[in-house]
Amino acid sequence: MESTITKRQSVEVKVGTIGIGGDNPIRIQSMTNTDTMDTVATARQAIALAEEGCEIVRITASNTTSAENLYEIKNEIAKHGYDIPLIADIHFNPKAAEIAAGIVEKVRINPGNYIDRNSNGHSFSDKDTSDEIKRISERLYPLIEICKRHKTAIRIGTNQGSLSQRIINRYGNTPLAMAHSAMEFVRICRSFDYNQLVLSMKSSNVRTMSLSTRLLVGMIDSEGCDKYPIHLGVTEAGEGEDGTIKSAVGIGSLLCLGIGDTIRVSLTGDPLAEIPVAKSILQASGCRTYKAEIVSCPSCGRTKYDISSAVRQVKEKCGNLKGIKIAVMGCVVNGPGEMLDADYGYIGSLEGKVHLYRKGKVAFANVEQEKAIDILLQMINEDSK
Repeated sequence: MESTITKRQSVEVKVGTIGIGGDNPIRIQSMTNTDTMDTVATARQAIALAEEGCEIVRITASNTTSAENLYEIKNEIAKHGYDIPLIADIHFNPKAAEIAAGIVEKVRINPGNYIDRNSNGHSFSDKDTSDEIKRISERLYPLIEICKRHKTAIRIGTNQGSLSQRIINRYGNTPLAMAHSAMEFVRICRSFDYNQLVLSMKSSNVRTMSLSTRLLVGMIDSEGCDKYPIHLGVTEAGEGEDGTIKSAVGIGSLLCLGIGDTIRVSLTGDPLAEIPVAKSILQASGCRTYKAEIVSCPSCGRTKYDISSAVRQVKEKCGNLKGIKIAVMGCVVNGPGEMLDADYGYIGSLEGKVHLYRKGKVAFANVEQEKAIDILLQMINEDSK
């Protein structure tokens, strides 16, 4: 049995100059919440997102007019010296998708928006299913041809809230139904020799999002498809702390299983607030590094120094030192063992004093807390961290 979890090795899909999957880092996405017809405001927000660390920006294109305006938005962004890959978010309007595919680097479509609309209560035979898939293929074909011509990627974004009645009749409104819905579209794209696909399973229920994603990955592997990149996100996660926690659980748990190539944290409000959360999730799950990793214990009656103050000081002085791990521990009972994989340790010893560790070994013993942070910084500087 393997003792480590390795990242699922997906194929690379290019979104403009940015690669998703393959050997690329896990990419951060977000979405503008401006009116797409407000060219300046949308371009300004896309630039602000990029400056915050967002690598790919999605913009809604709900109709053909807004899809056409993506051209003006791209020009406005370029005018300010930025080259930001854009995704058109399409709902209900295949024609808007076709227009957008000739302008932006990626189009997000929802399988639920390409289905027959008059099927409620209908009992589907195998022939009915085959006929509907044929009609879906006919609707998708123009988009796929445009994407081939312009090297535009497609995200098949399956949403639990918009599954076809045909799929629900057979599998229920379940994670399994979501995975089967996505696979139908994968097969259609493959039948047209198109493989620039990214796949996602979206639900506001964390367990549904997680299970449907794992089922989809299993289906892809069992059918011998290309290992398409997986987009992770909990849709309608909510606002503030609630949305952050749901996103961290849903996205982070899959990342820790090695699944996921690009993520979007979906929070109500200013999309710029999504980027620090996304970075924190990636760092906590060991996928990307943006800052120093600082771990600390909750403290107990054995703690004889002001650990809360120490943690604040270490974060303030060392938080920007990307690539190092510092452990701040309350006492020598568990501290030395708990911080063995840290580069540096700050461990309580006597009343108001600490031991400072380097690579698991004591470098300075019984240092006054007031002097400890300066000595810690000195050690880091000496080691050229």
